[in-house]
Amino acid sequence: MKFLLPILSPLIAIASALFVGAILILMAGANPLTAYTALFQESLSSYFGFGNTLTKMTPLLFTSLGVLVALRAGQFNIGGEGQIYLGALGSTLIGLYVTGLPAFIHIPLALFAGFLFGAVWGWIPGYLKAIRGVNEVITTLLLNYIAVNLVSYLVQNPLMAPGAPSPYSPLIANTARLAIILPQSLAHAGILLSLLTAGILWVLLERSPLGYQITAIGQNPIAARYAHISVERTIMLVMALAGGLAGLAGSCEVMGLKFRLFEQISPGYGFDAIAIAFLSRGSIFGVILTSLFFAALRSGANVMQRSAGVPVTVVYAIQGLTVLFIAISLAVERQIKIQNSKLKNL
Repeated sequence: MKFLLPILSPLIAIASALFVGAILILMAGANPLTAYTALFQESLSSYFGFGNTLTKMTPLLFTSLGVLVALRAGQFNIGGEGQIYLGALGSTLIGLYVTGLPAFIHIPLALFAGFLFGAVWGWIPGYLKAIRGVNEVITTLLLNYIAVNLVSYLVQNPLMAPGAPSPYSPLIANTARLAIILPQSLAHAGILLSLLTAGILWVLLERSPLGYQITAIGQNPIAARYAHISVERTIMLVMALAGGLAGLAGSCEVMGLKFRLFEQISPGYGFDAIAIAFLSRGSIFGVILTSLFFAALRSGANVMQRSAGVPVTVVYAIQGLTVLFIAISLAVERQIKIQNSKLKNL
């Protein structure tokens, strides 16, 4: 049962949120069965809808993995949104200004640039926390606004496409674009890359000395020091890795979906990722499952509104309720542990 808890908890939270969401739908004067059928048929059953769900799942999964790896080290990476923007910028620059390369070199180079830009943006709060003791929640949150406004400035000025009616860059080279994996849909190879990354991260965290160090620091940094683990260096490394993973989310948005840098490249994936990482309870599989759920909600929301007359805001309410229920389950579990500990001491 202990091993199933990271998987069961998000499932129970999701089911509870959908139940309360059904009450909200009834209050809106619609049929919950019709609304949910439209929502999940579009996002999971229809060919184009499922492709759209996979497309939205890609940045959510990458960024959630970044939040999760930071949580393993006891760090709160609230800067996923800004790291997405920096990753998108890095890949755009390679896609625009590095030319004449074959795709098998150009694509990895653009992805590496996105990872590097995001990693630098994640390393900054990691350095400030490890060396200067500055709270990483504050620095990652503030860096979001710097990144968003930096990209906004660039696409309105030096990177703006000639004659563009709104702020966006020129198209990146064809050799820097990710392949479509489902013909006549939006699904691109980024989803395969994100799943591969999830598998690699699982091995890193669960089967490697570095993963042991990250977990040890997250559970007890004082004991980690006694075990001769460099807490400061590991924190900086983890925050850079978290930023790099979120940067890949931005890379895939540019290279697989939009093929250019827009002023609003992310609709809030970085903030959704925080909820997804907490819902997963530290489980990589839980992150994959919850990312799919959140992507399905985003993908089918508009169809649910058209088919059942349910406002899109109900979808956001369901997302919030899911987080609320997982928080309740964590609080209840903590109280049970405290009570059990008291009984053992009697």
